Amino acid sequence: DAQVNMLGVVPSLVRSWRTVNALHGIELSTLRAFSSTGECSNPEDMHWLMAQAGYKPVLEYCGGTELAGGYLACSMIQPARPASFTTPCLGIDMVLSSDTEMPCNSGEAFLIPPSVGMSTALLADDHRSVYYEGTPLWNGQITRRHGDHVERLGSAYYRVQGRADDAMNLGGIKVSSAEIERVLNTVEGVSETAAIAVEPSGGGPSQLVVYAVLSRPIEELQTTLQHVLRNQLNPLFKIADVALVDALPRTASNKVMRRVLRAKYVDQP
Repeated sequence: DAQVNMLGVVPSLVRSWRTVNALHGIELSTLRAFSSTGECSNPEDMHWLMAQAGYKPVLEYCGGTELAGGYLACSMIQPARPASFTTPCLGIDMVLSSDTEMPCNSGEAFLIPPSVGMSTALLADDHRSVYYEGTPLWNGQITRRHGDHVERLGSAYYRVQGRADDAMNLGGIKVSSAEIERVLNTVEGVSETAAIAVEPSGGGPSQLVVYAVLSRPIEELQTTLQHVLRNQLNPLFKIADVALVDALPRTASNKVMRRVLRAKYVDQP
């Protein structure tokens, strides 16, 4: 009715729309594009959203208040790929770094200052230690920590895989929470999930714990999730426990607070 030509969404909202086919029969011909930010997108959900509007693009945008905007985005002049970014933002340069190489095609994103909008001070913490302490040099330049794990897909696309501090080591293999959640969220009846790594009380390798929000009851839930994880991601990843919750804790900007879930799980009797 409002003849909106750009509609901003968050991925969890799109997933809920898709679950109940909420856009069926709604006229979306005025839309030029969607914009998505706040959390990692699911390719299947975003492909569904694009299809509802005659395959108008979903422009992904990733950043933060400390950048006064974003560092990865999409543009209307590049082909859209669901849940992917097509370009660093104007005036931003970055490099991906792993434990073994820099640059690389999958690793933590480090920004290369200066850039308009980057914060210069924090009210309740030391700005330099938060953003610069221990960061690698790139071509002799200091880099700035942002905390996201990013994958470069060929030469033209990027995919954000969640926070680097939400990465886990399962059986000697590093994987992000977002990658596990992307697979588990494809199970019918699962609204959303949050994957965390928990150290056993007696020490030893990290264990994978999954918090799940369901849209309907699922028999043998852990067995079902394990089967999907084994077949679609890695047969070595084993789910130690599944906890059901009515909703996942989120920040004001809609990011899942996995650290809260981790603390809750560790502190439970």
